[in-house]
Amino acid sequence: MQQTYPEHPEDVLSQWLDWHEAGPVALVIVTGIEGGAVRAPGALMAVREDGAMAGYISGGCIDSDVALQAQNALRAGKAKQLRYGAGSPFTDLPLPCGGAIEVIIIPDADRNEIKTVRDQLSARKAAQLSLEALCDFKPHYVPKPRLRIAGRGADCLALARVASAAGLDVRLQLRDGEDVAAASAQGFADVTALETPSDIPAANDDEWTAFILMFHDTHWEGPLLEQALEGPAFYIGAVGSRKTHARRTEALKADGIDEVAIARIHGPIGLIPSMRDASMLAISVLAEVVASYHETLRQPFAETAIILLAAGQSKRFEHGDKLLAELEGKPVLENVAGLLADEKVAARIGVTGPSDTARAAALKEQGWEVVENPDAAYGQATSLSAGIRAAKASGAKSALILLGDMPHIGELQLRALQTEMARGHRAAMSKAGDILCPPAIFHETTFDDLMALSGDAGAKSLFAKLPNTALVDLPPDNALDIDTLADLERAKGLTHA
Repeated sequence: MQQTYPEHPEDVLSQWLDWHEAGPVALVIVTGIEGGAVRAPGALMAVREDGAMAGYISGGCIDSDVALQAQNALRAGKAKQLRYGAGSPFTDLPLPCGGAIEVIIIPDADRNEIKTVRDQLSARKAAQLSLEALCDFKPHYVPKPRLRIAGRGADCLALARVASAAGLDVRLQLRDGEDVAAASAQGFADVTALETPSDIPAANDDEWTAFILMFHDTHWEGPLLEQALEGPAFYIGAVGSRKTHARRTEALKADGIDEVAIARIHGPIGLIPSMRDASMLAISVLAEVVASYHETLRQPFAETAIILLAAGQSKRFEHGDKLLAELEGKPVLENVAGLLADEKVAARIGVTGPSDTARAAALKEQGWEVVENPDAAYGQATSLSAGIRAAKASGAKSALILLGDMPHIGELQLRALQTEMARGHRAAMSKAGDILCPPAIFHETTFDDLMALSGDAGAKSLFAKLPNTALVDLPPDNALDIDTLADLERAKGLTHA
């Protein structure tokens, strides 16, 4: 039985499409896991009528049986949902990890849907596979990591070989003609010759790109690193000793690059310091890149404290507490508190006033740490200060600030703000038309200044004074804040629309 082990969805879906040209092929998707399963939900496998498999959904424990079940599904023309491991009817196929894997086998997947997802991934765009006709599970996929490696010598080619063997996309920017020739001879197609530091090629990095500088030539370092820092690469690293990296960062500061942006650069690179052999350095660097990929893209808010300001006095609301008024079948406050509920964060901090018992209870019910601000009557700055103080105590590297009376802020807005923080900005605010507004995110270097604000001065007053900031557009309807009953009715109308 033919078996190949592509891991990335783009590769499995490409194989599915190739096989589908010749005949029926089933698509197997992991829809749920319990315990220490080998693959994550969304992992894919393609199975032909003859049992040939591409991709895998376990460490070999159950793949053969799943392939057999897929062949049966192809013959019957019916989808199957199966569970292996704990709670499974297949008692003769226990999982050594003690967990469980749930899969769905689709014998007649929509070719157009499969092709659309594959093409989006190939075009370096995130994609979602819709299974609405079969189940509620909608796996979300991102493009595979890409390495852009700039430099000269054996280190560059060794890293390129290791990354390529791992199935990653590789782009090489090489200084010497012999390196370019060697790269071409080794089968690397995306190779660019670097001519002069003053005229480097366009980068075209995306948020799934890692840039690795492997030059020991000082006149190349600045232009290439400054170019990378202008883009969204999830990882930027440069070879060299600690002394070399310190000299390099000072040179970038002298060129006017903000220290928060410079802090994005990993140096010295690699999980293991002082690797002297090209192959060992390559493994060490790739391990660090992969770790950064998973930390940055899989858990983008892990070092961010979310601060929800919910201490306003609701003076203009004509009846009761505006944050406890019903919207979409739950209090206004809970519409905001439920954002990013499944994300790992440094802390979830809700700030309430001294008599806001019901608000505090609603936040605690959703897993928020509640900080009571006894000075809430003296202005929003006191609540912001209380929240930032708690964020600082949590060890957070940044703070994402939300208001409890803005129920139509979506997660996409919060992710866009976090992306700007990952790109090395000191702060990012939302912009609705010509108006700056929450939500906003601030780097830890601004925490002391935020805590020093007073009265009704909000974070916007500090934002205007900061260097190296970004704005993220927010649709005006999403920026609606609820102060009156009329605002609440408008919010309900937007929900129904």
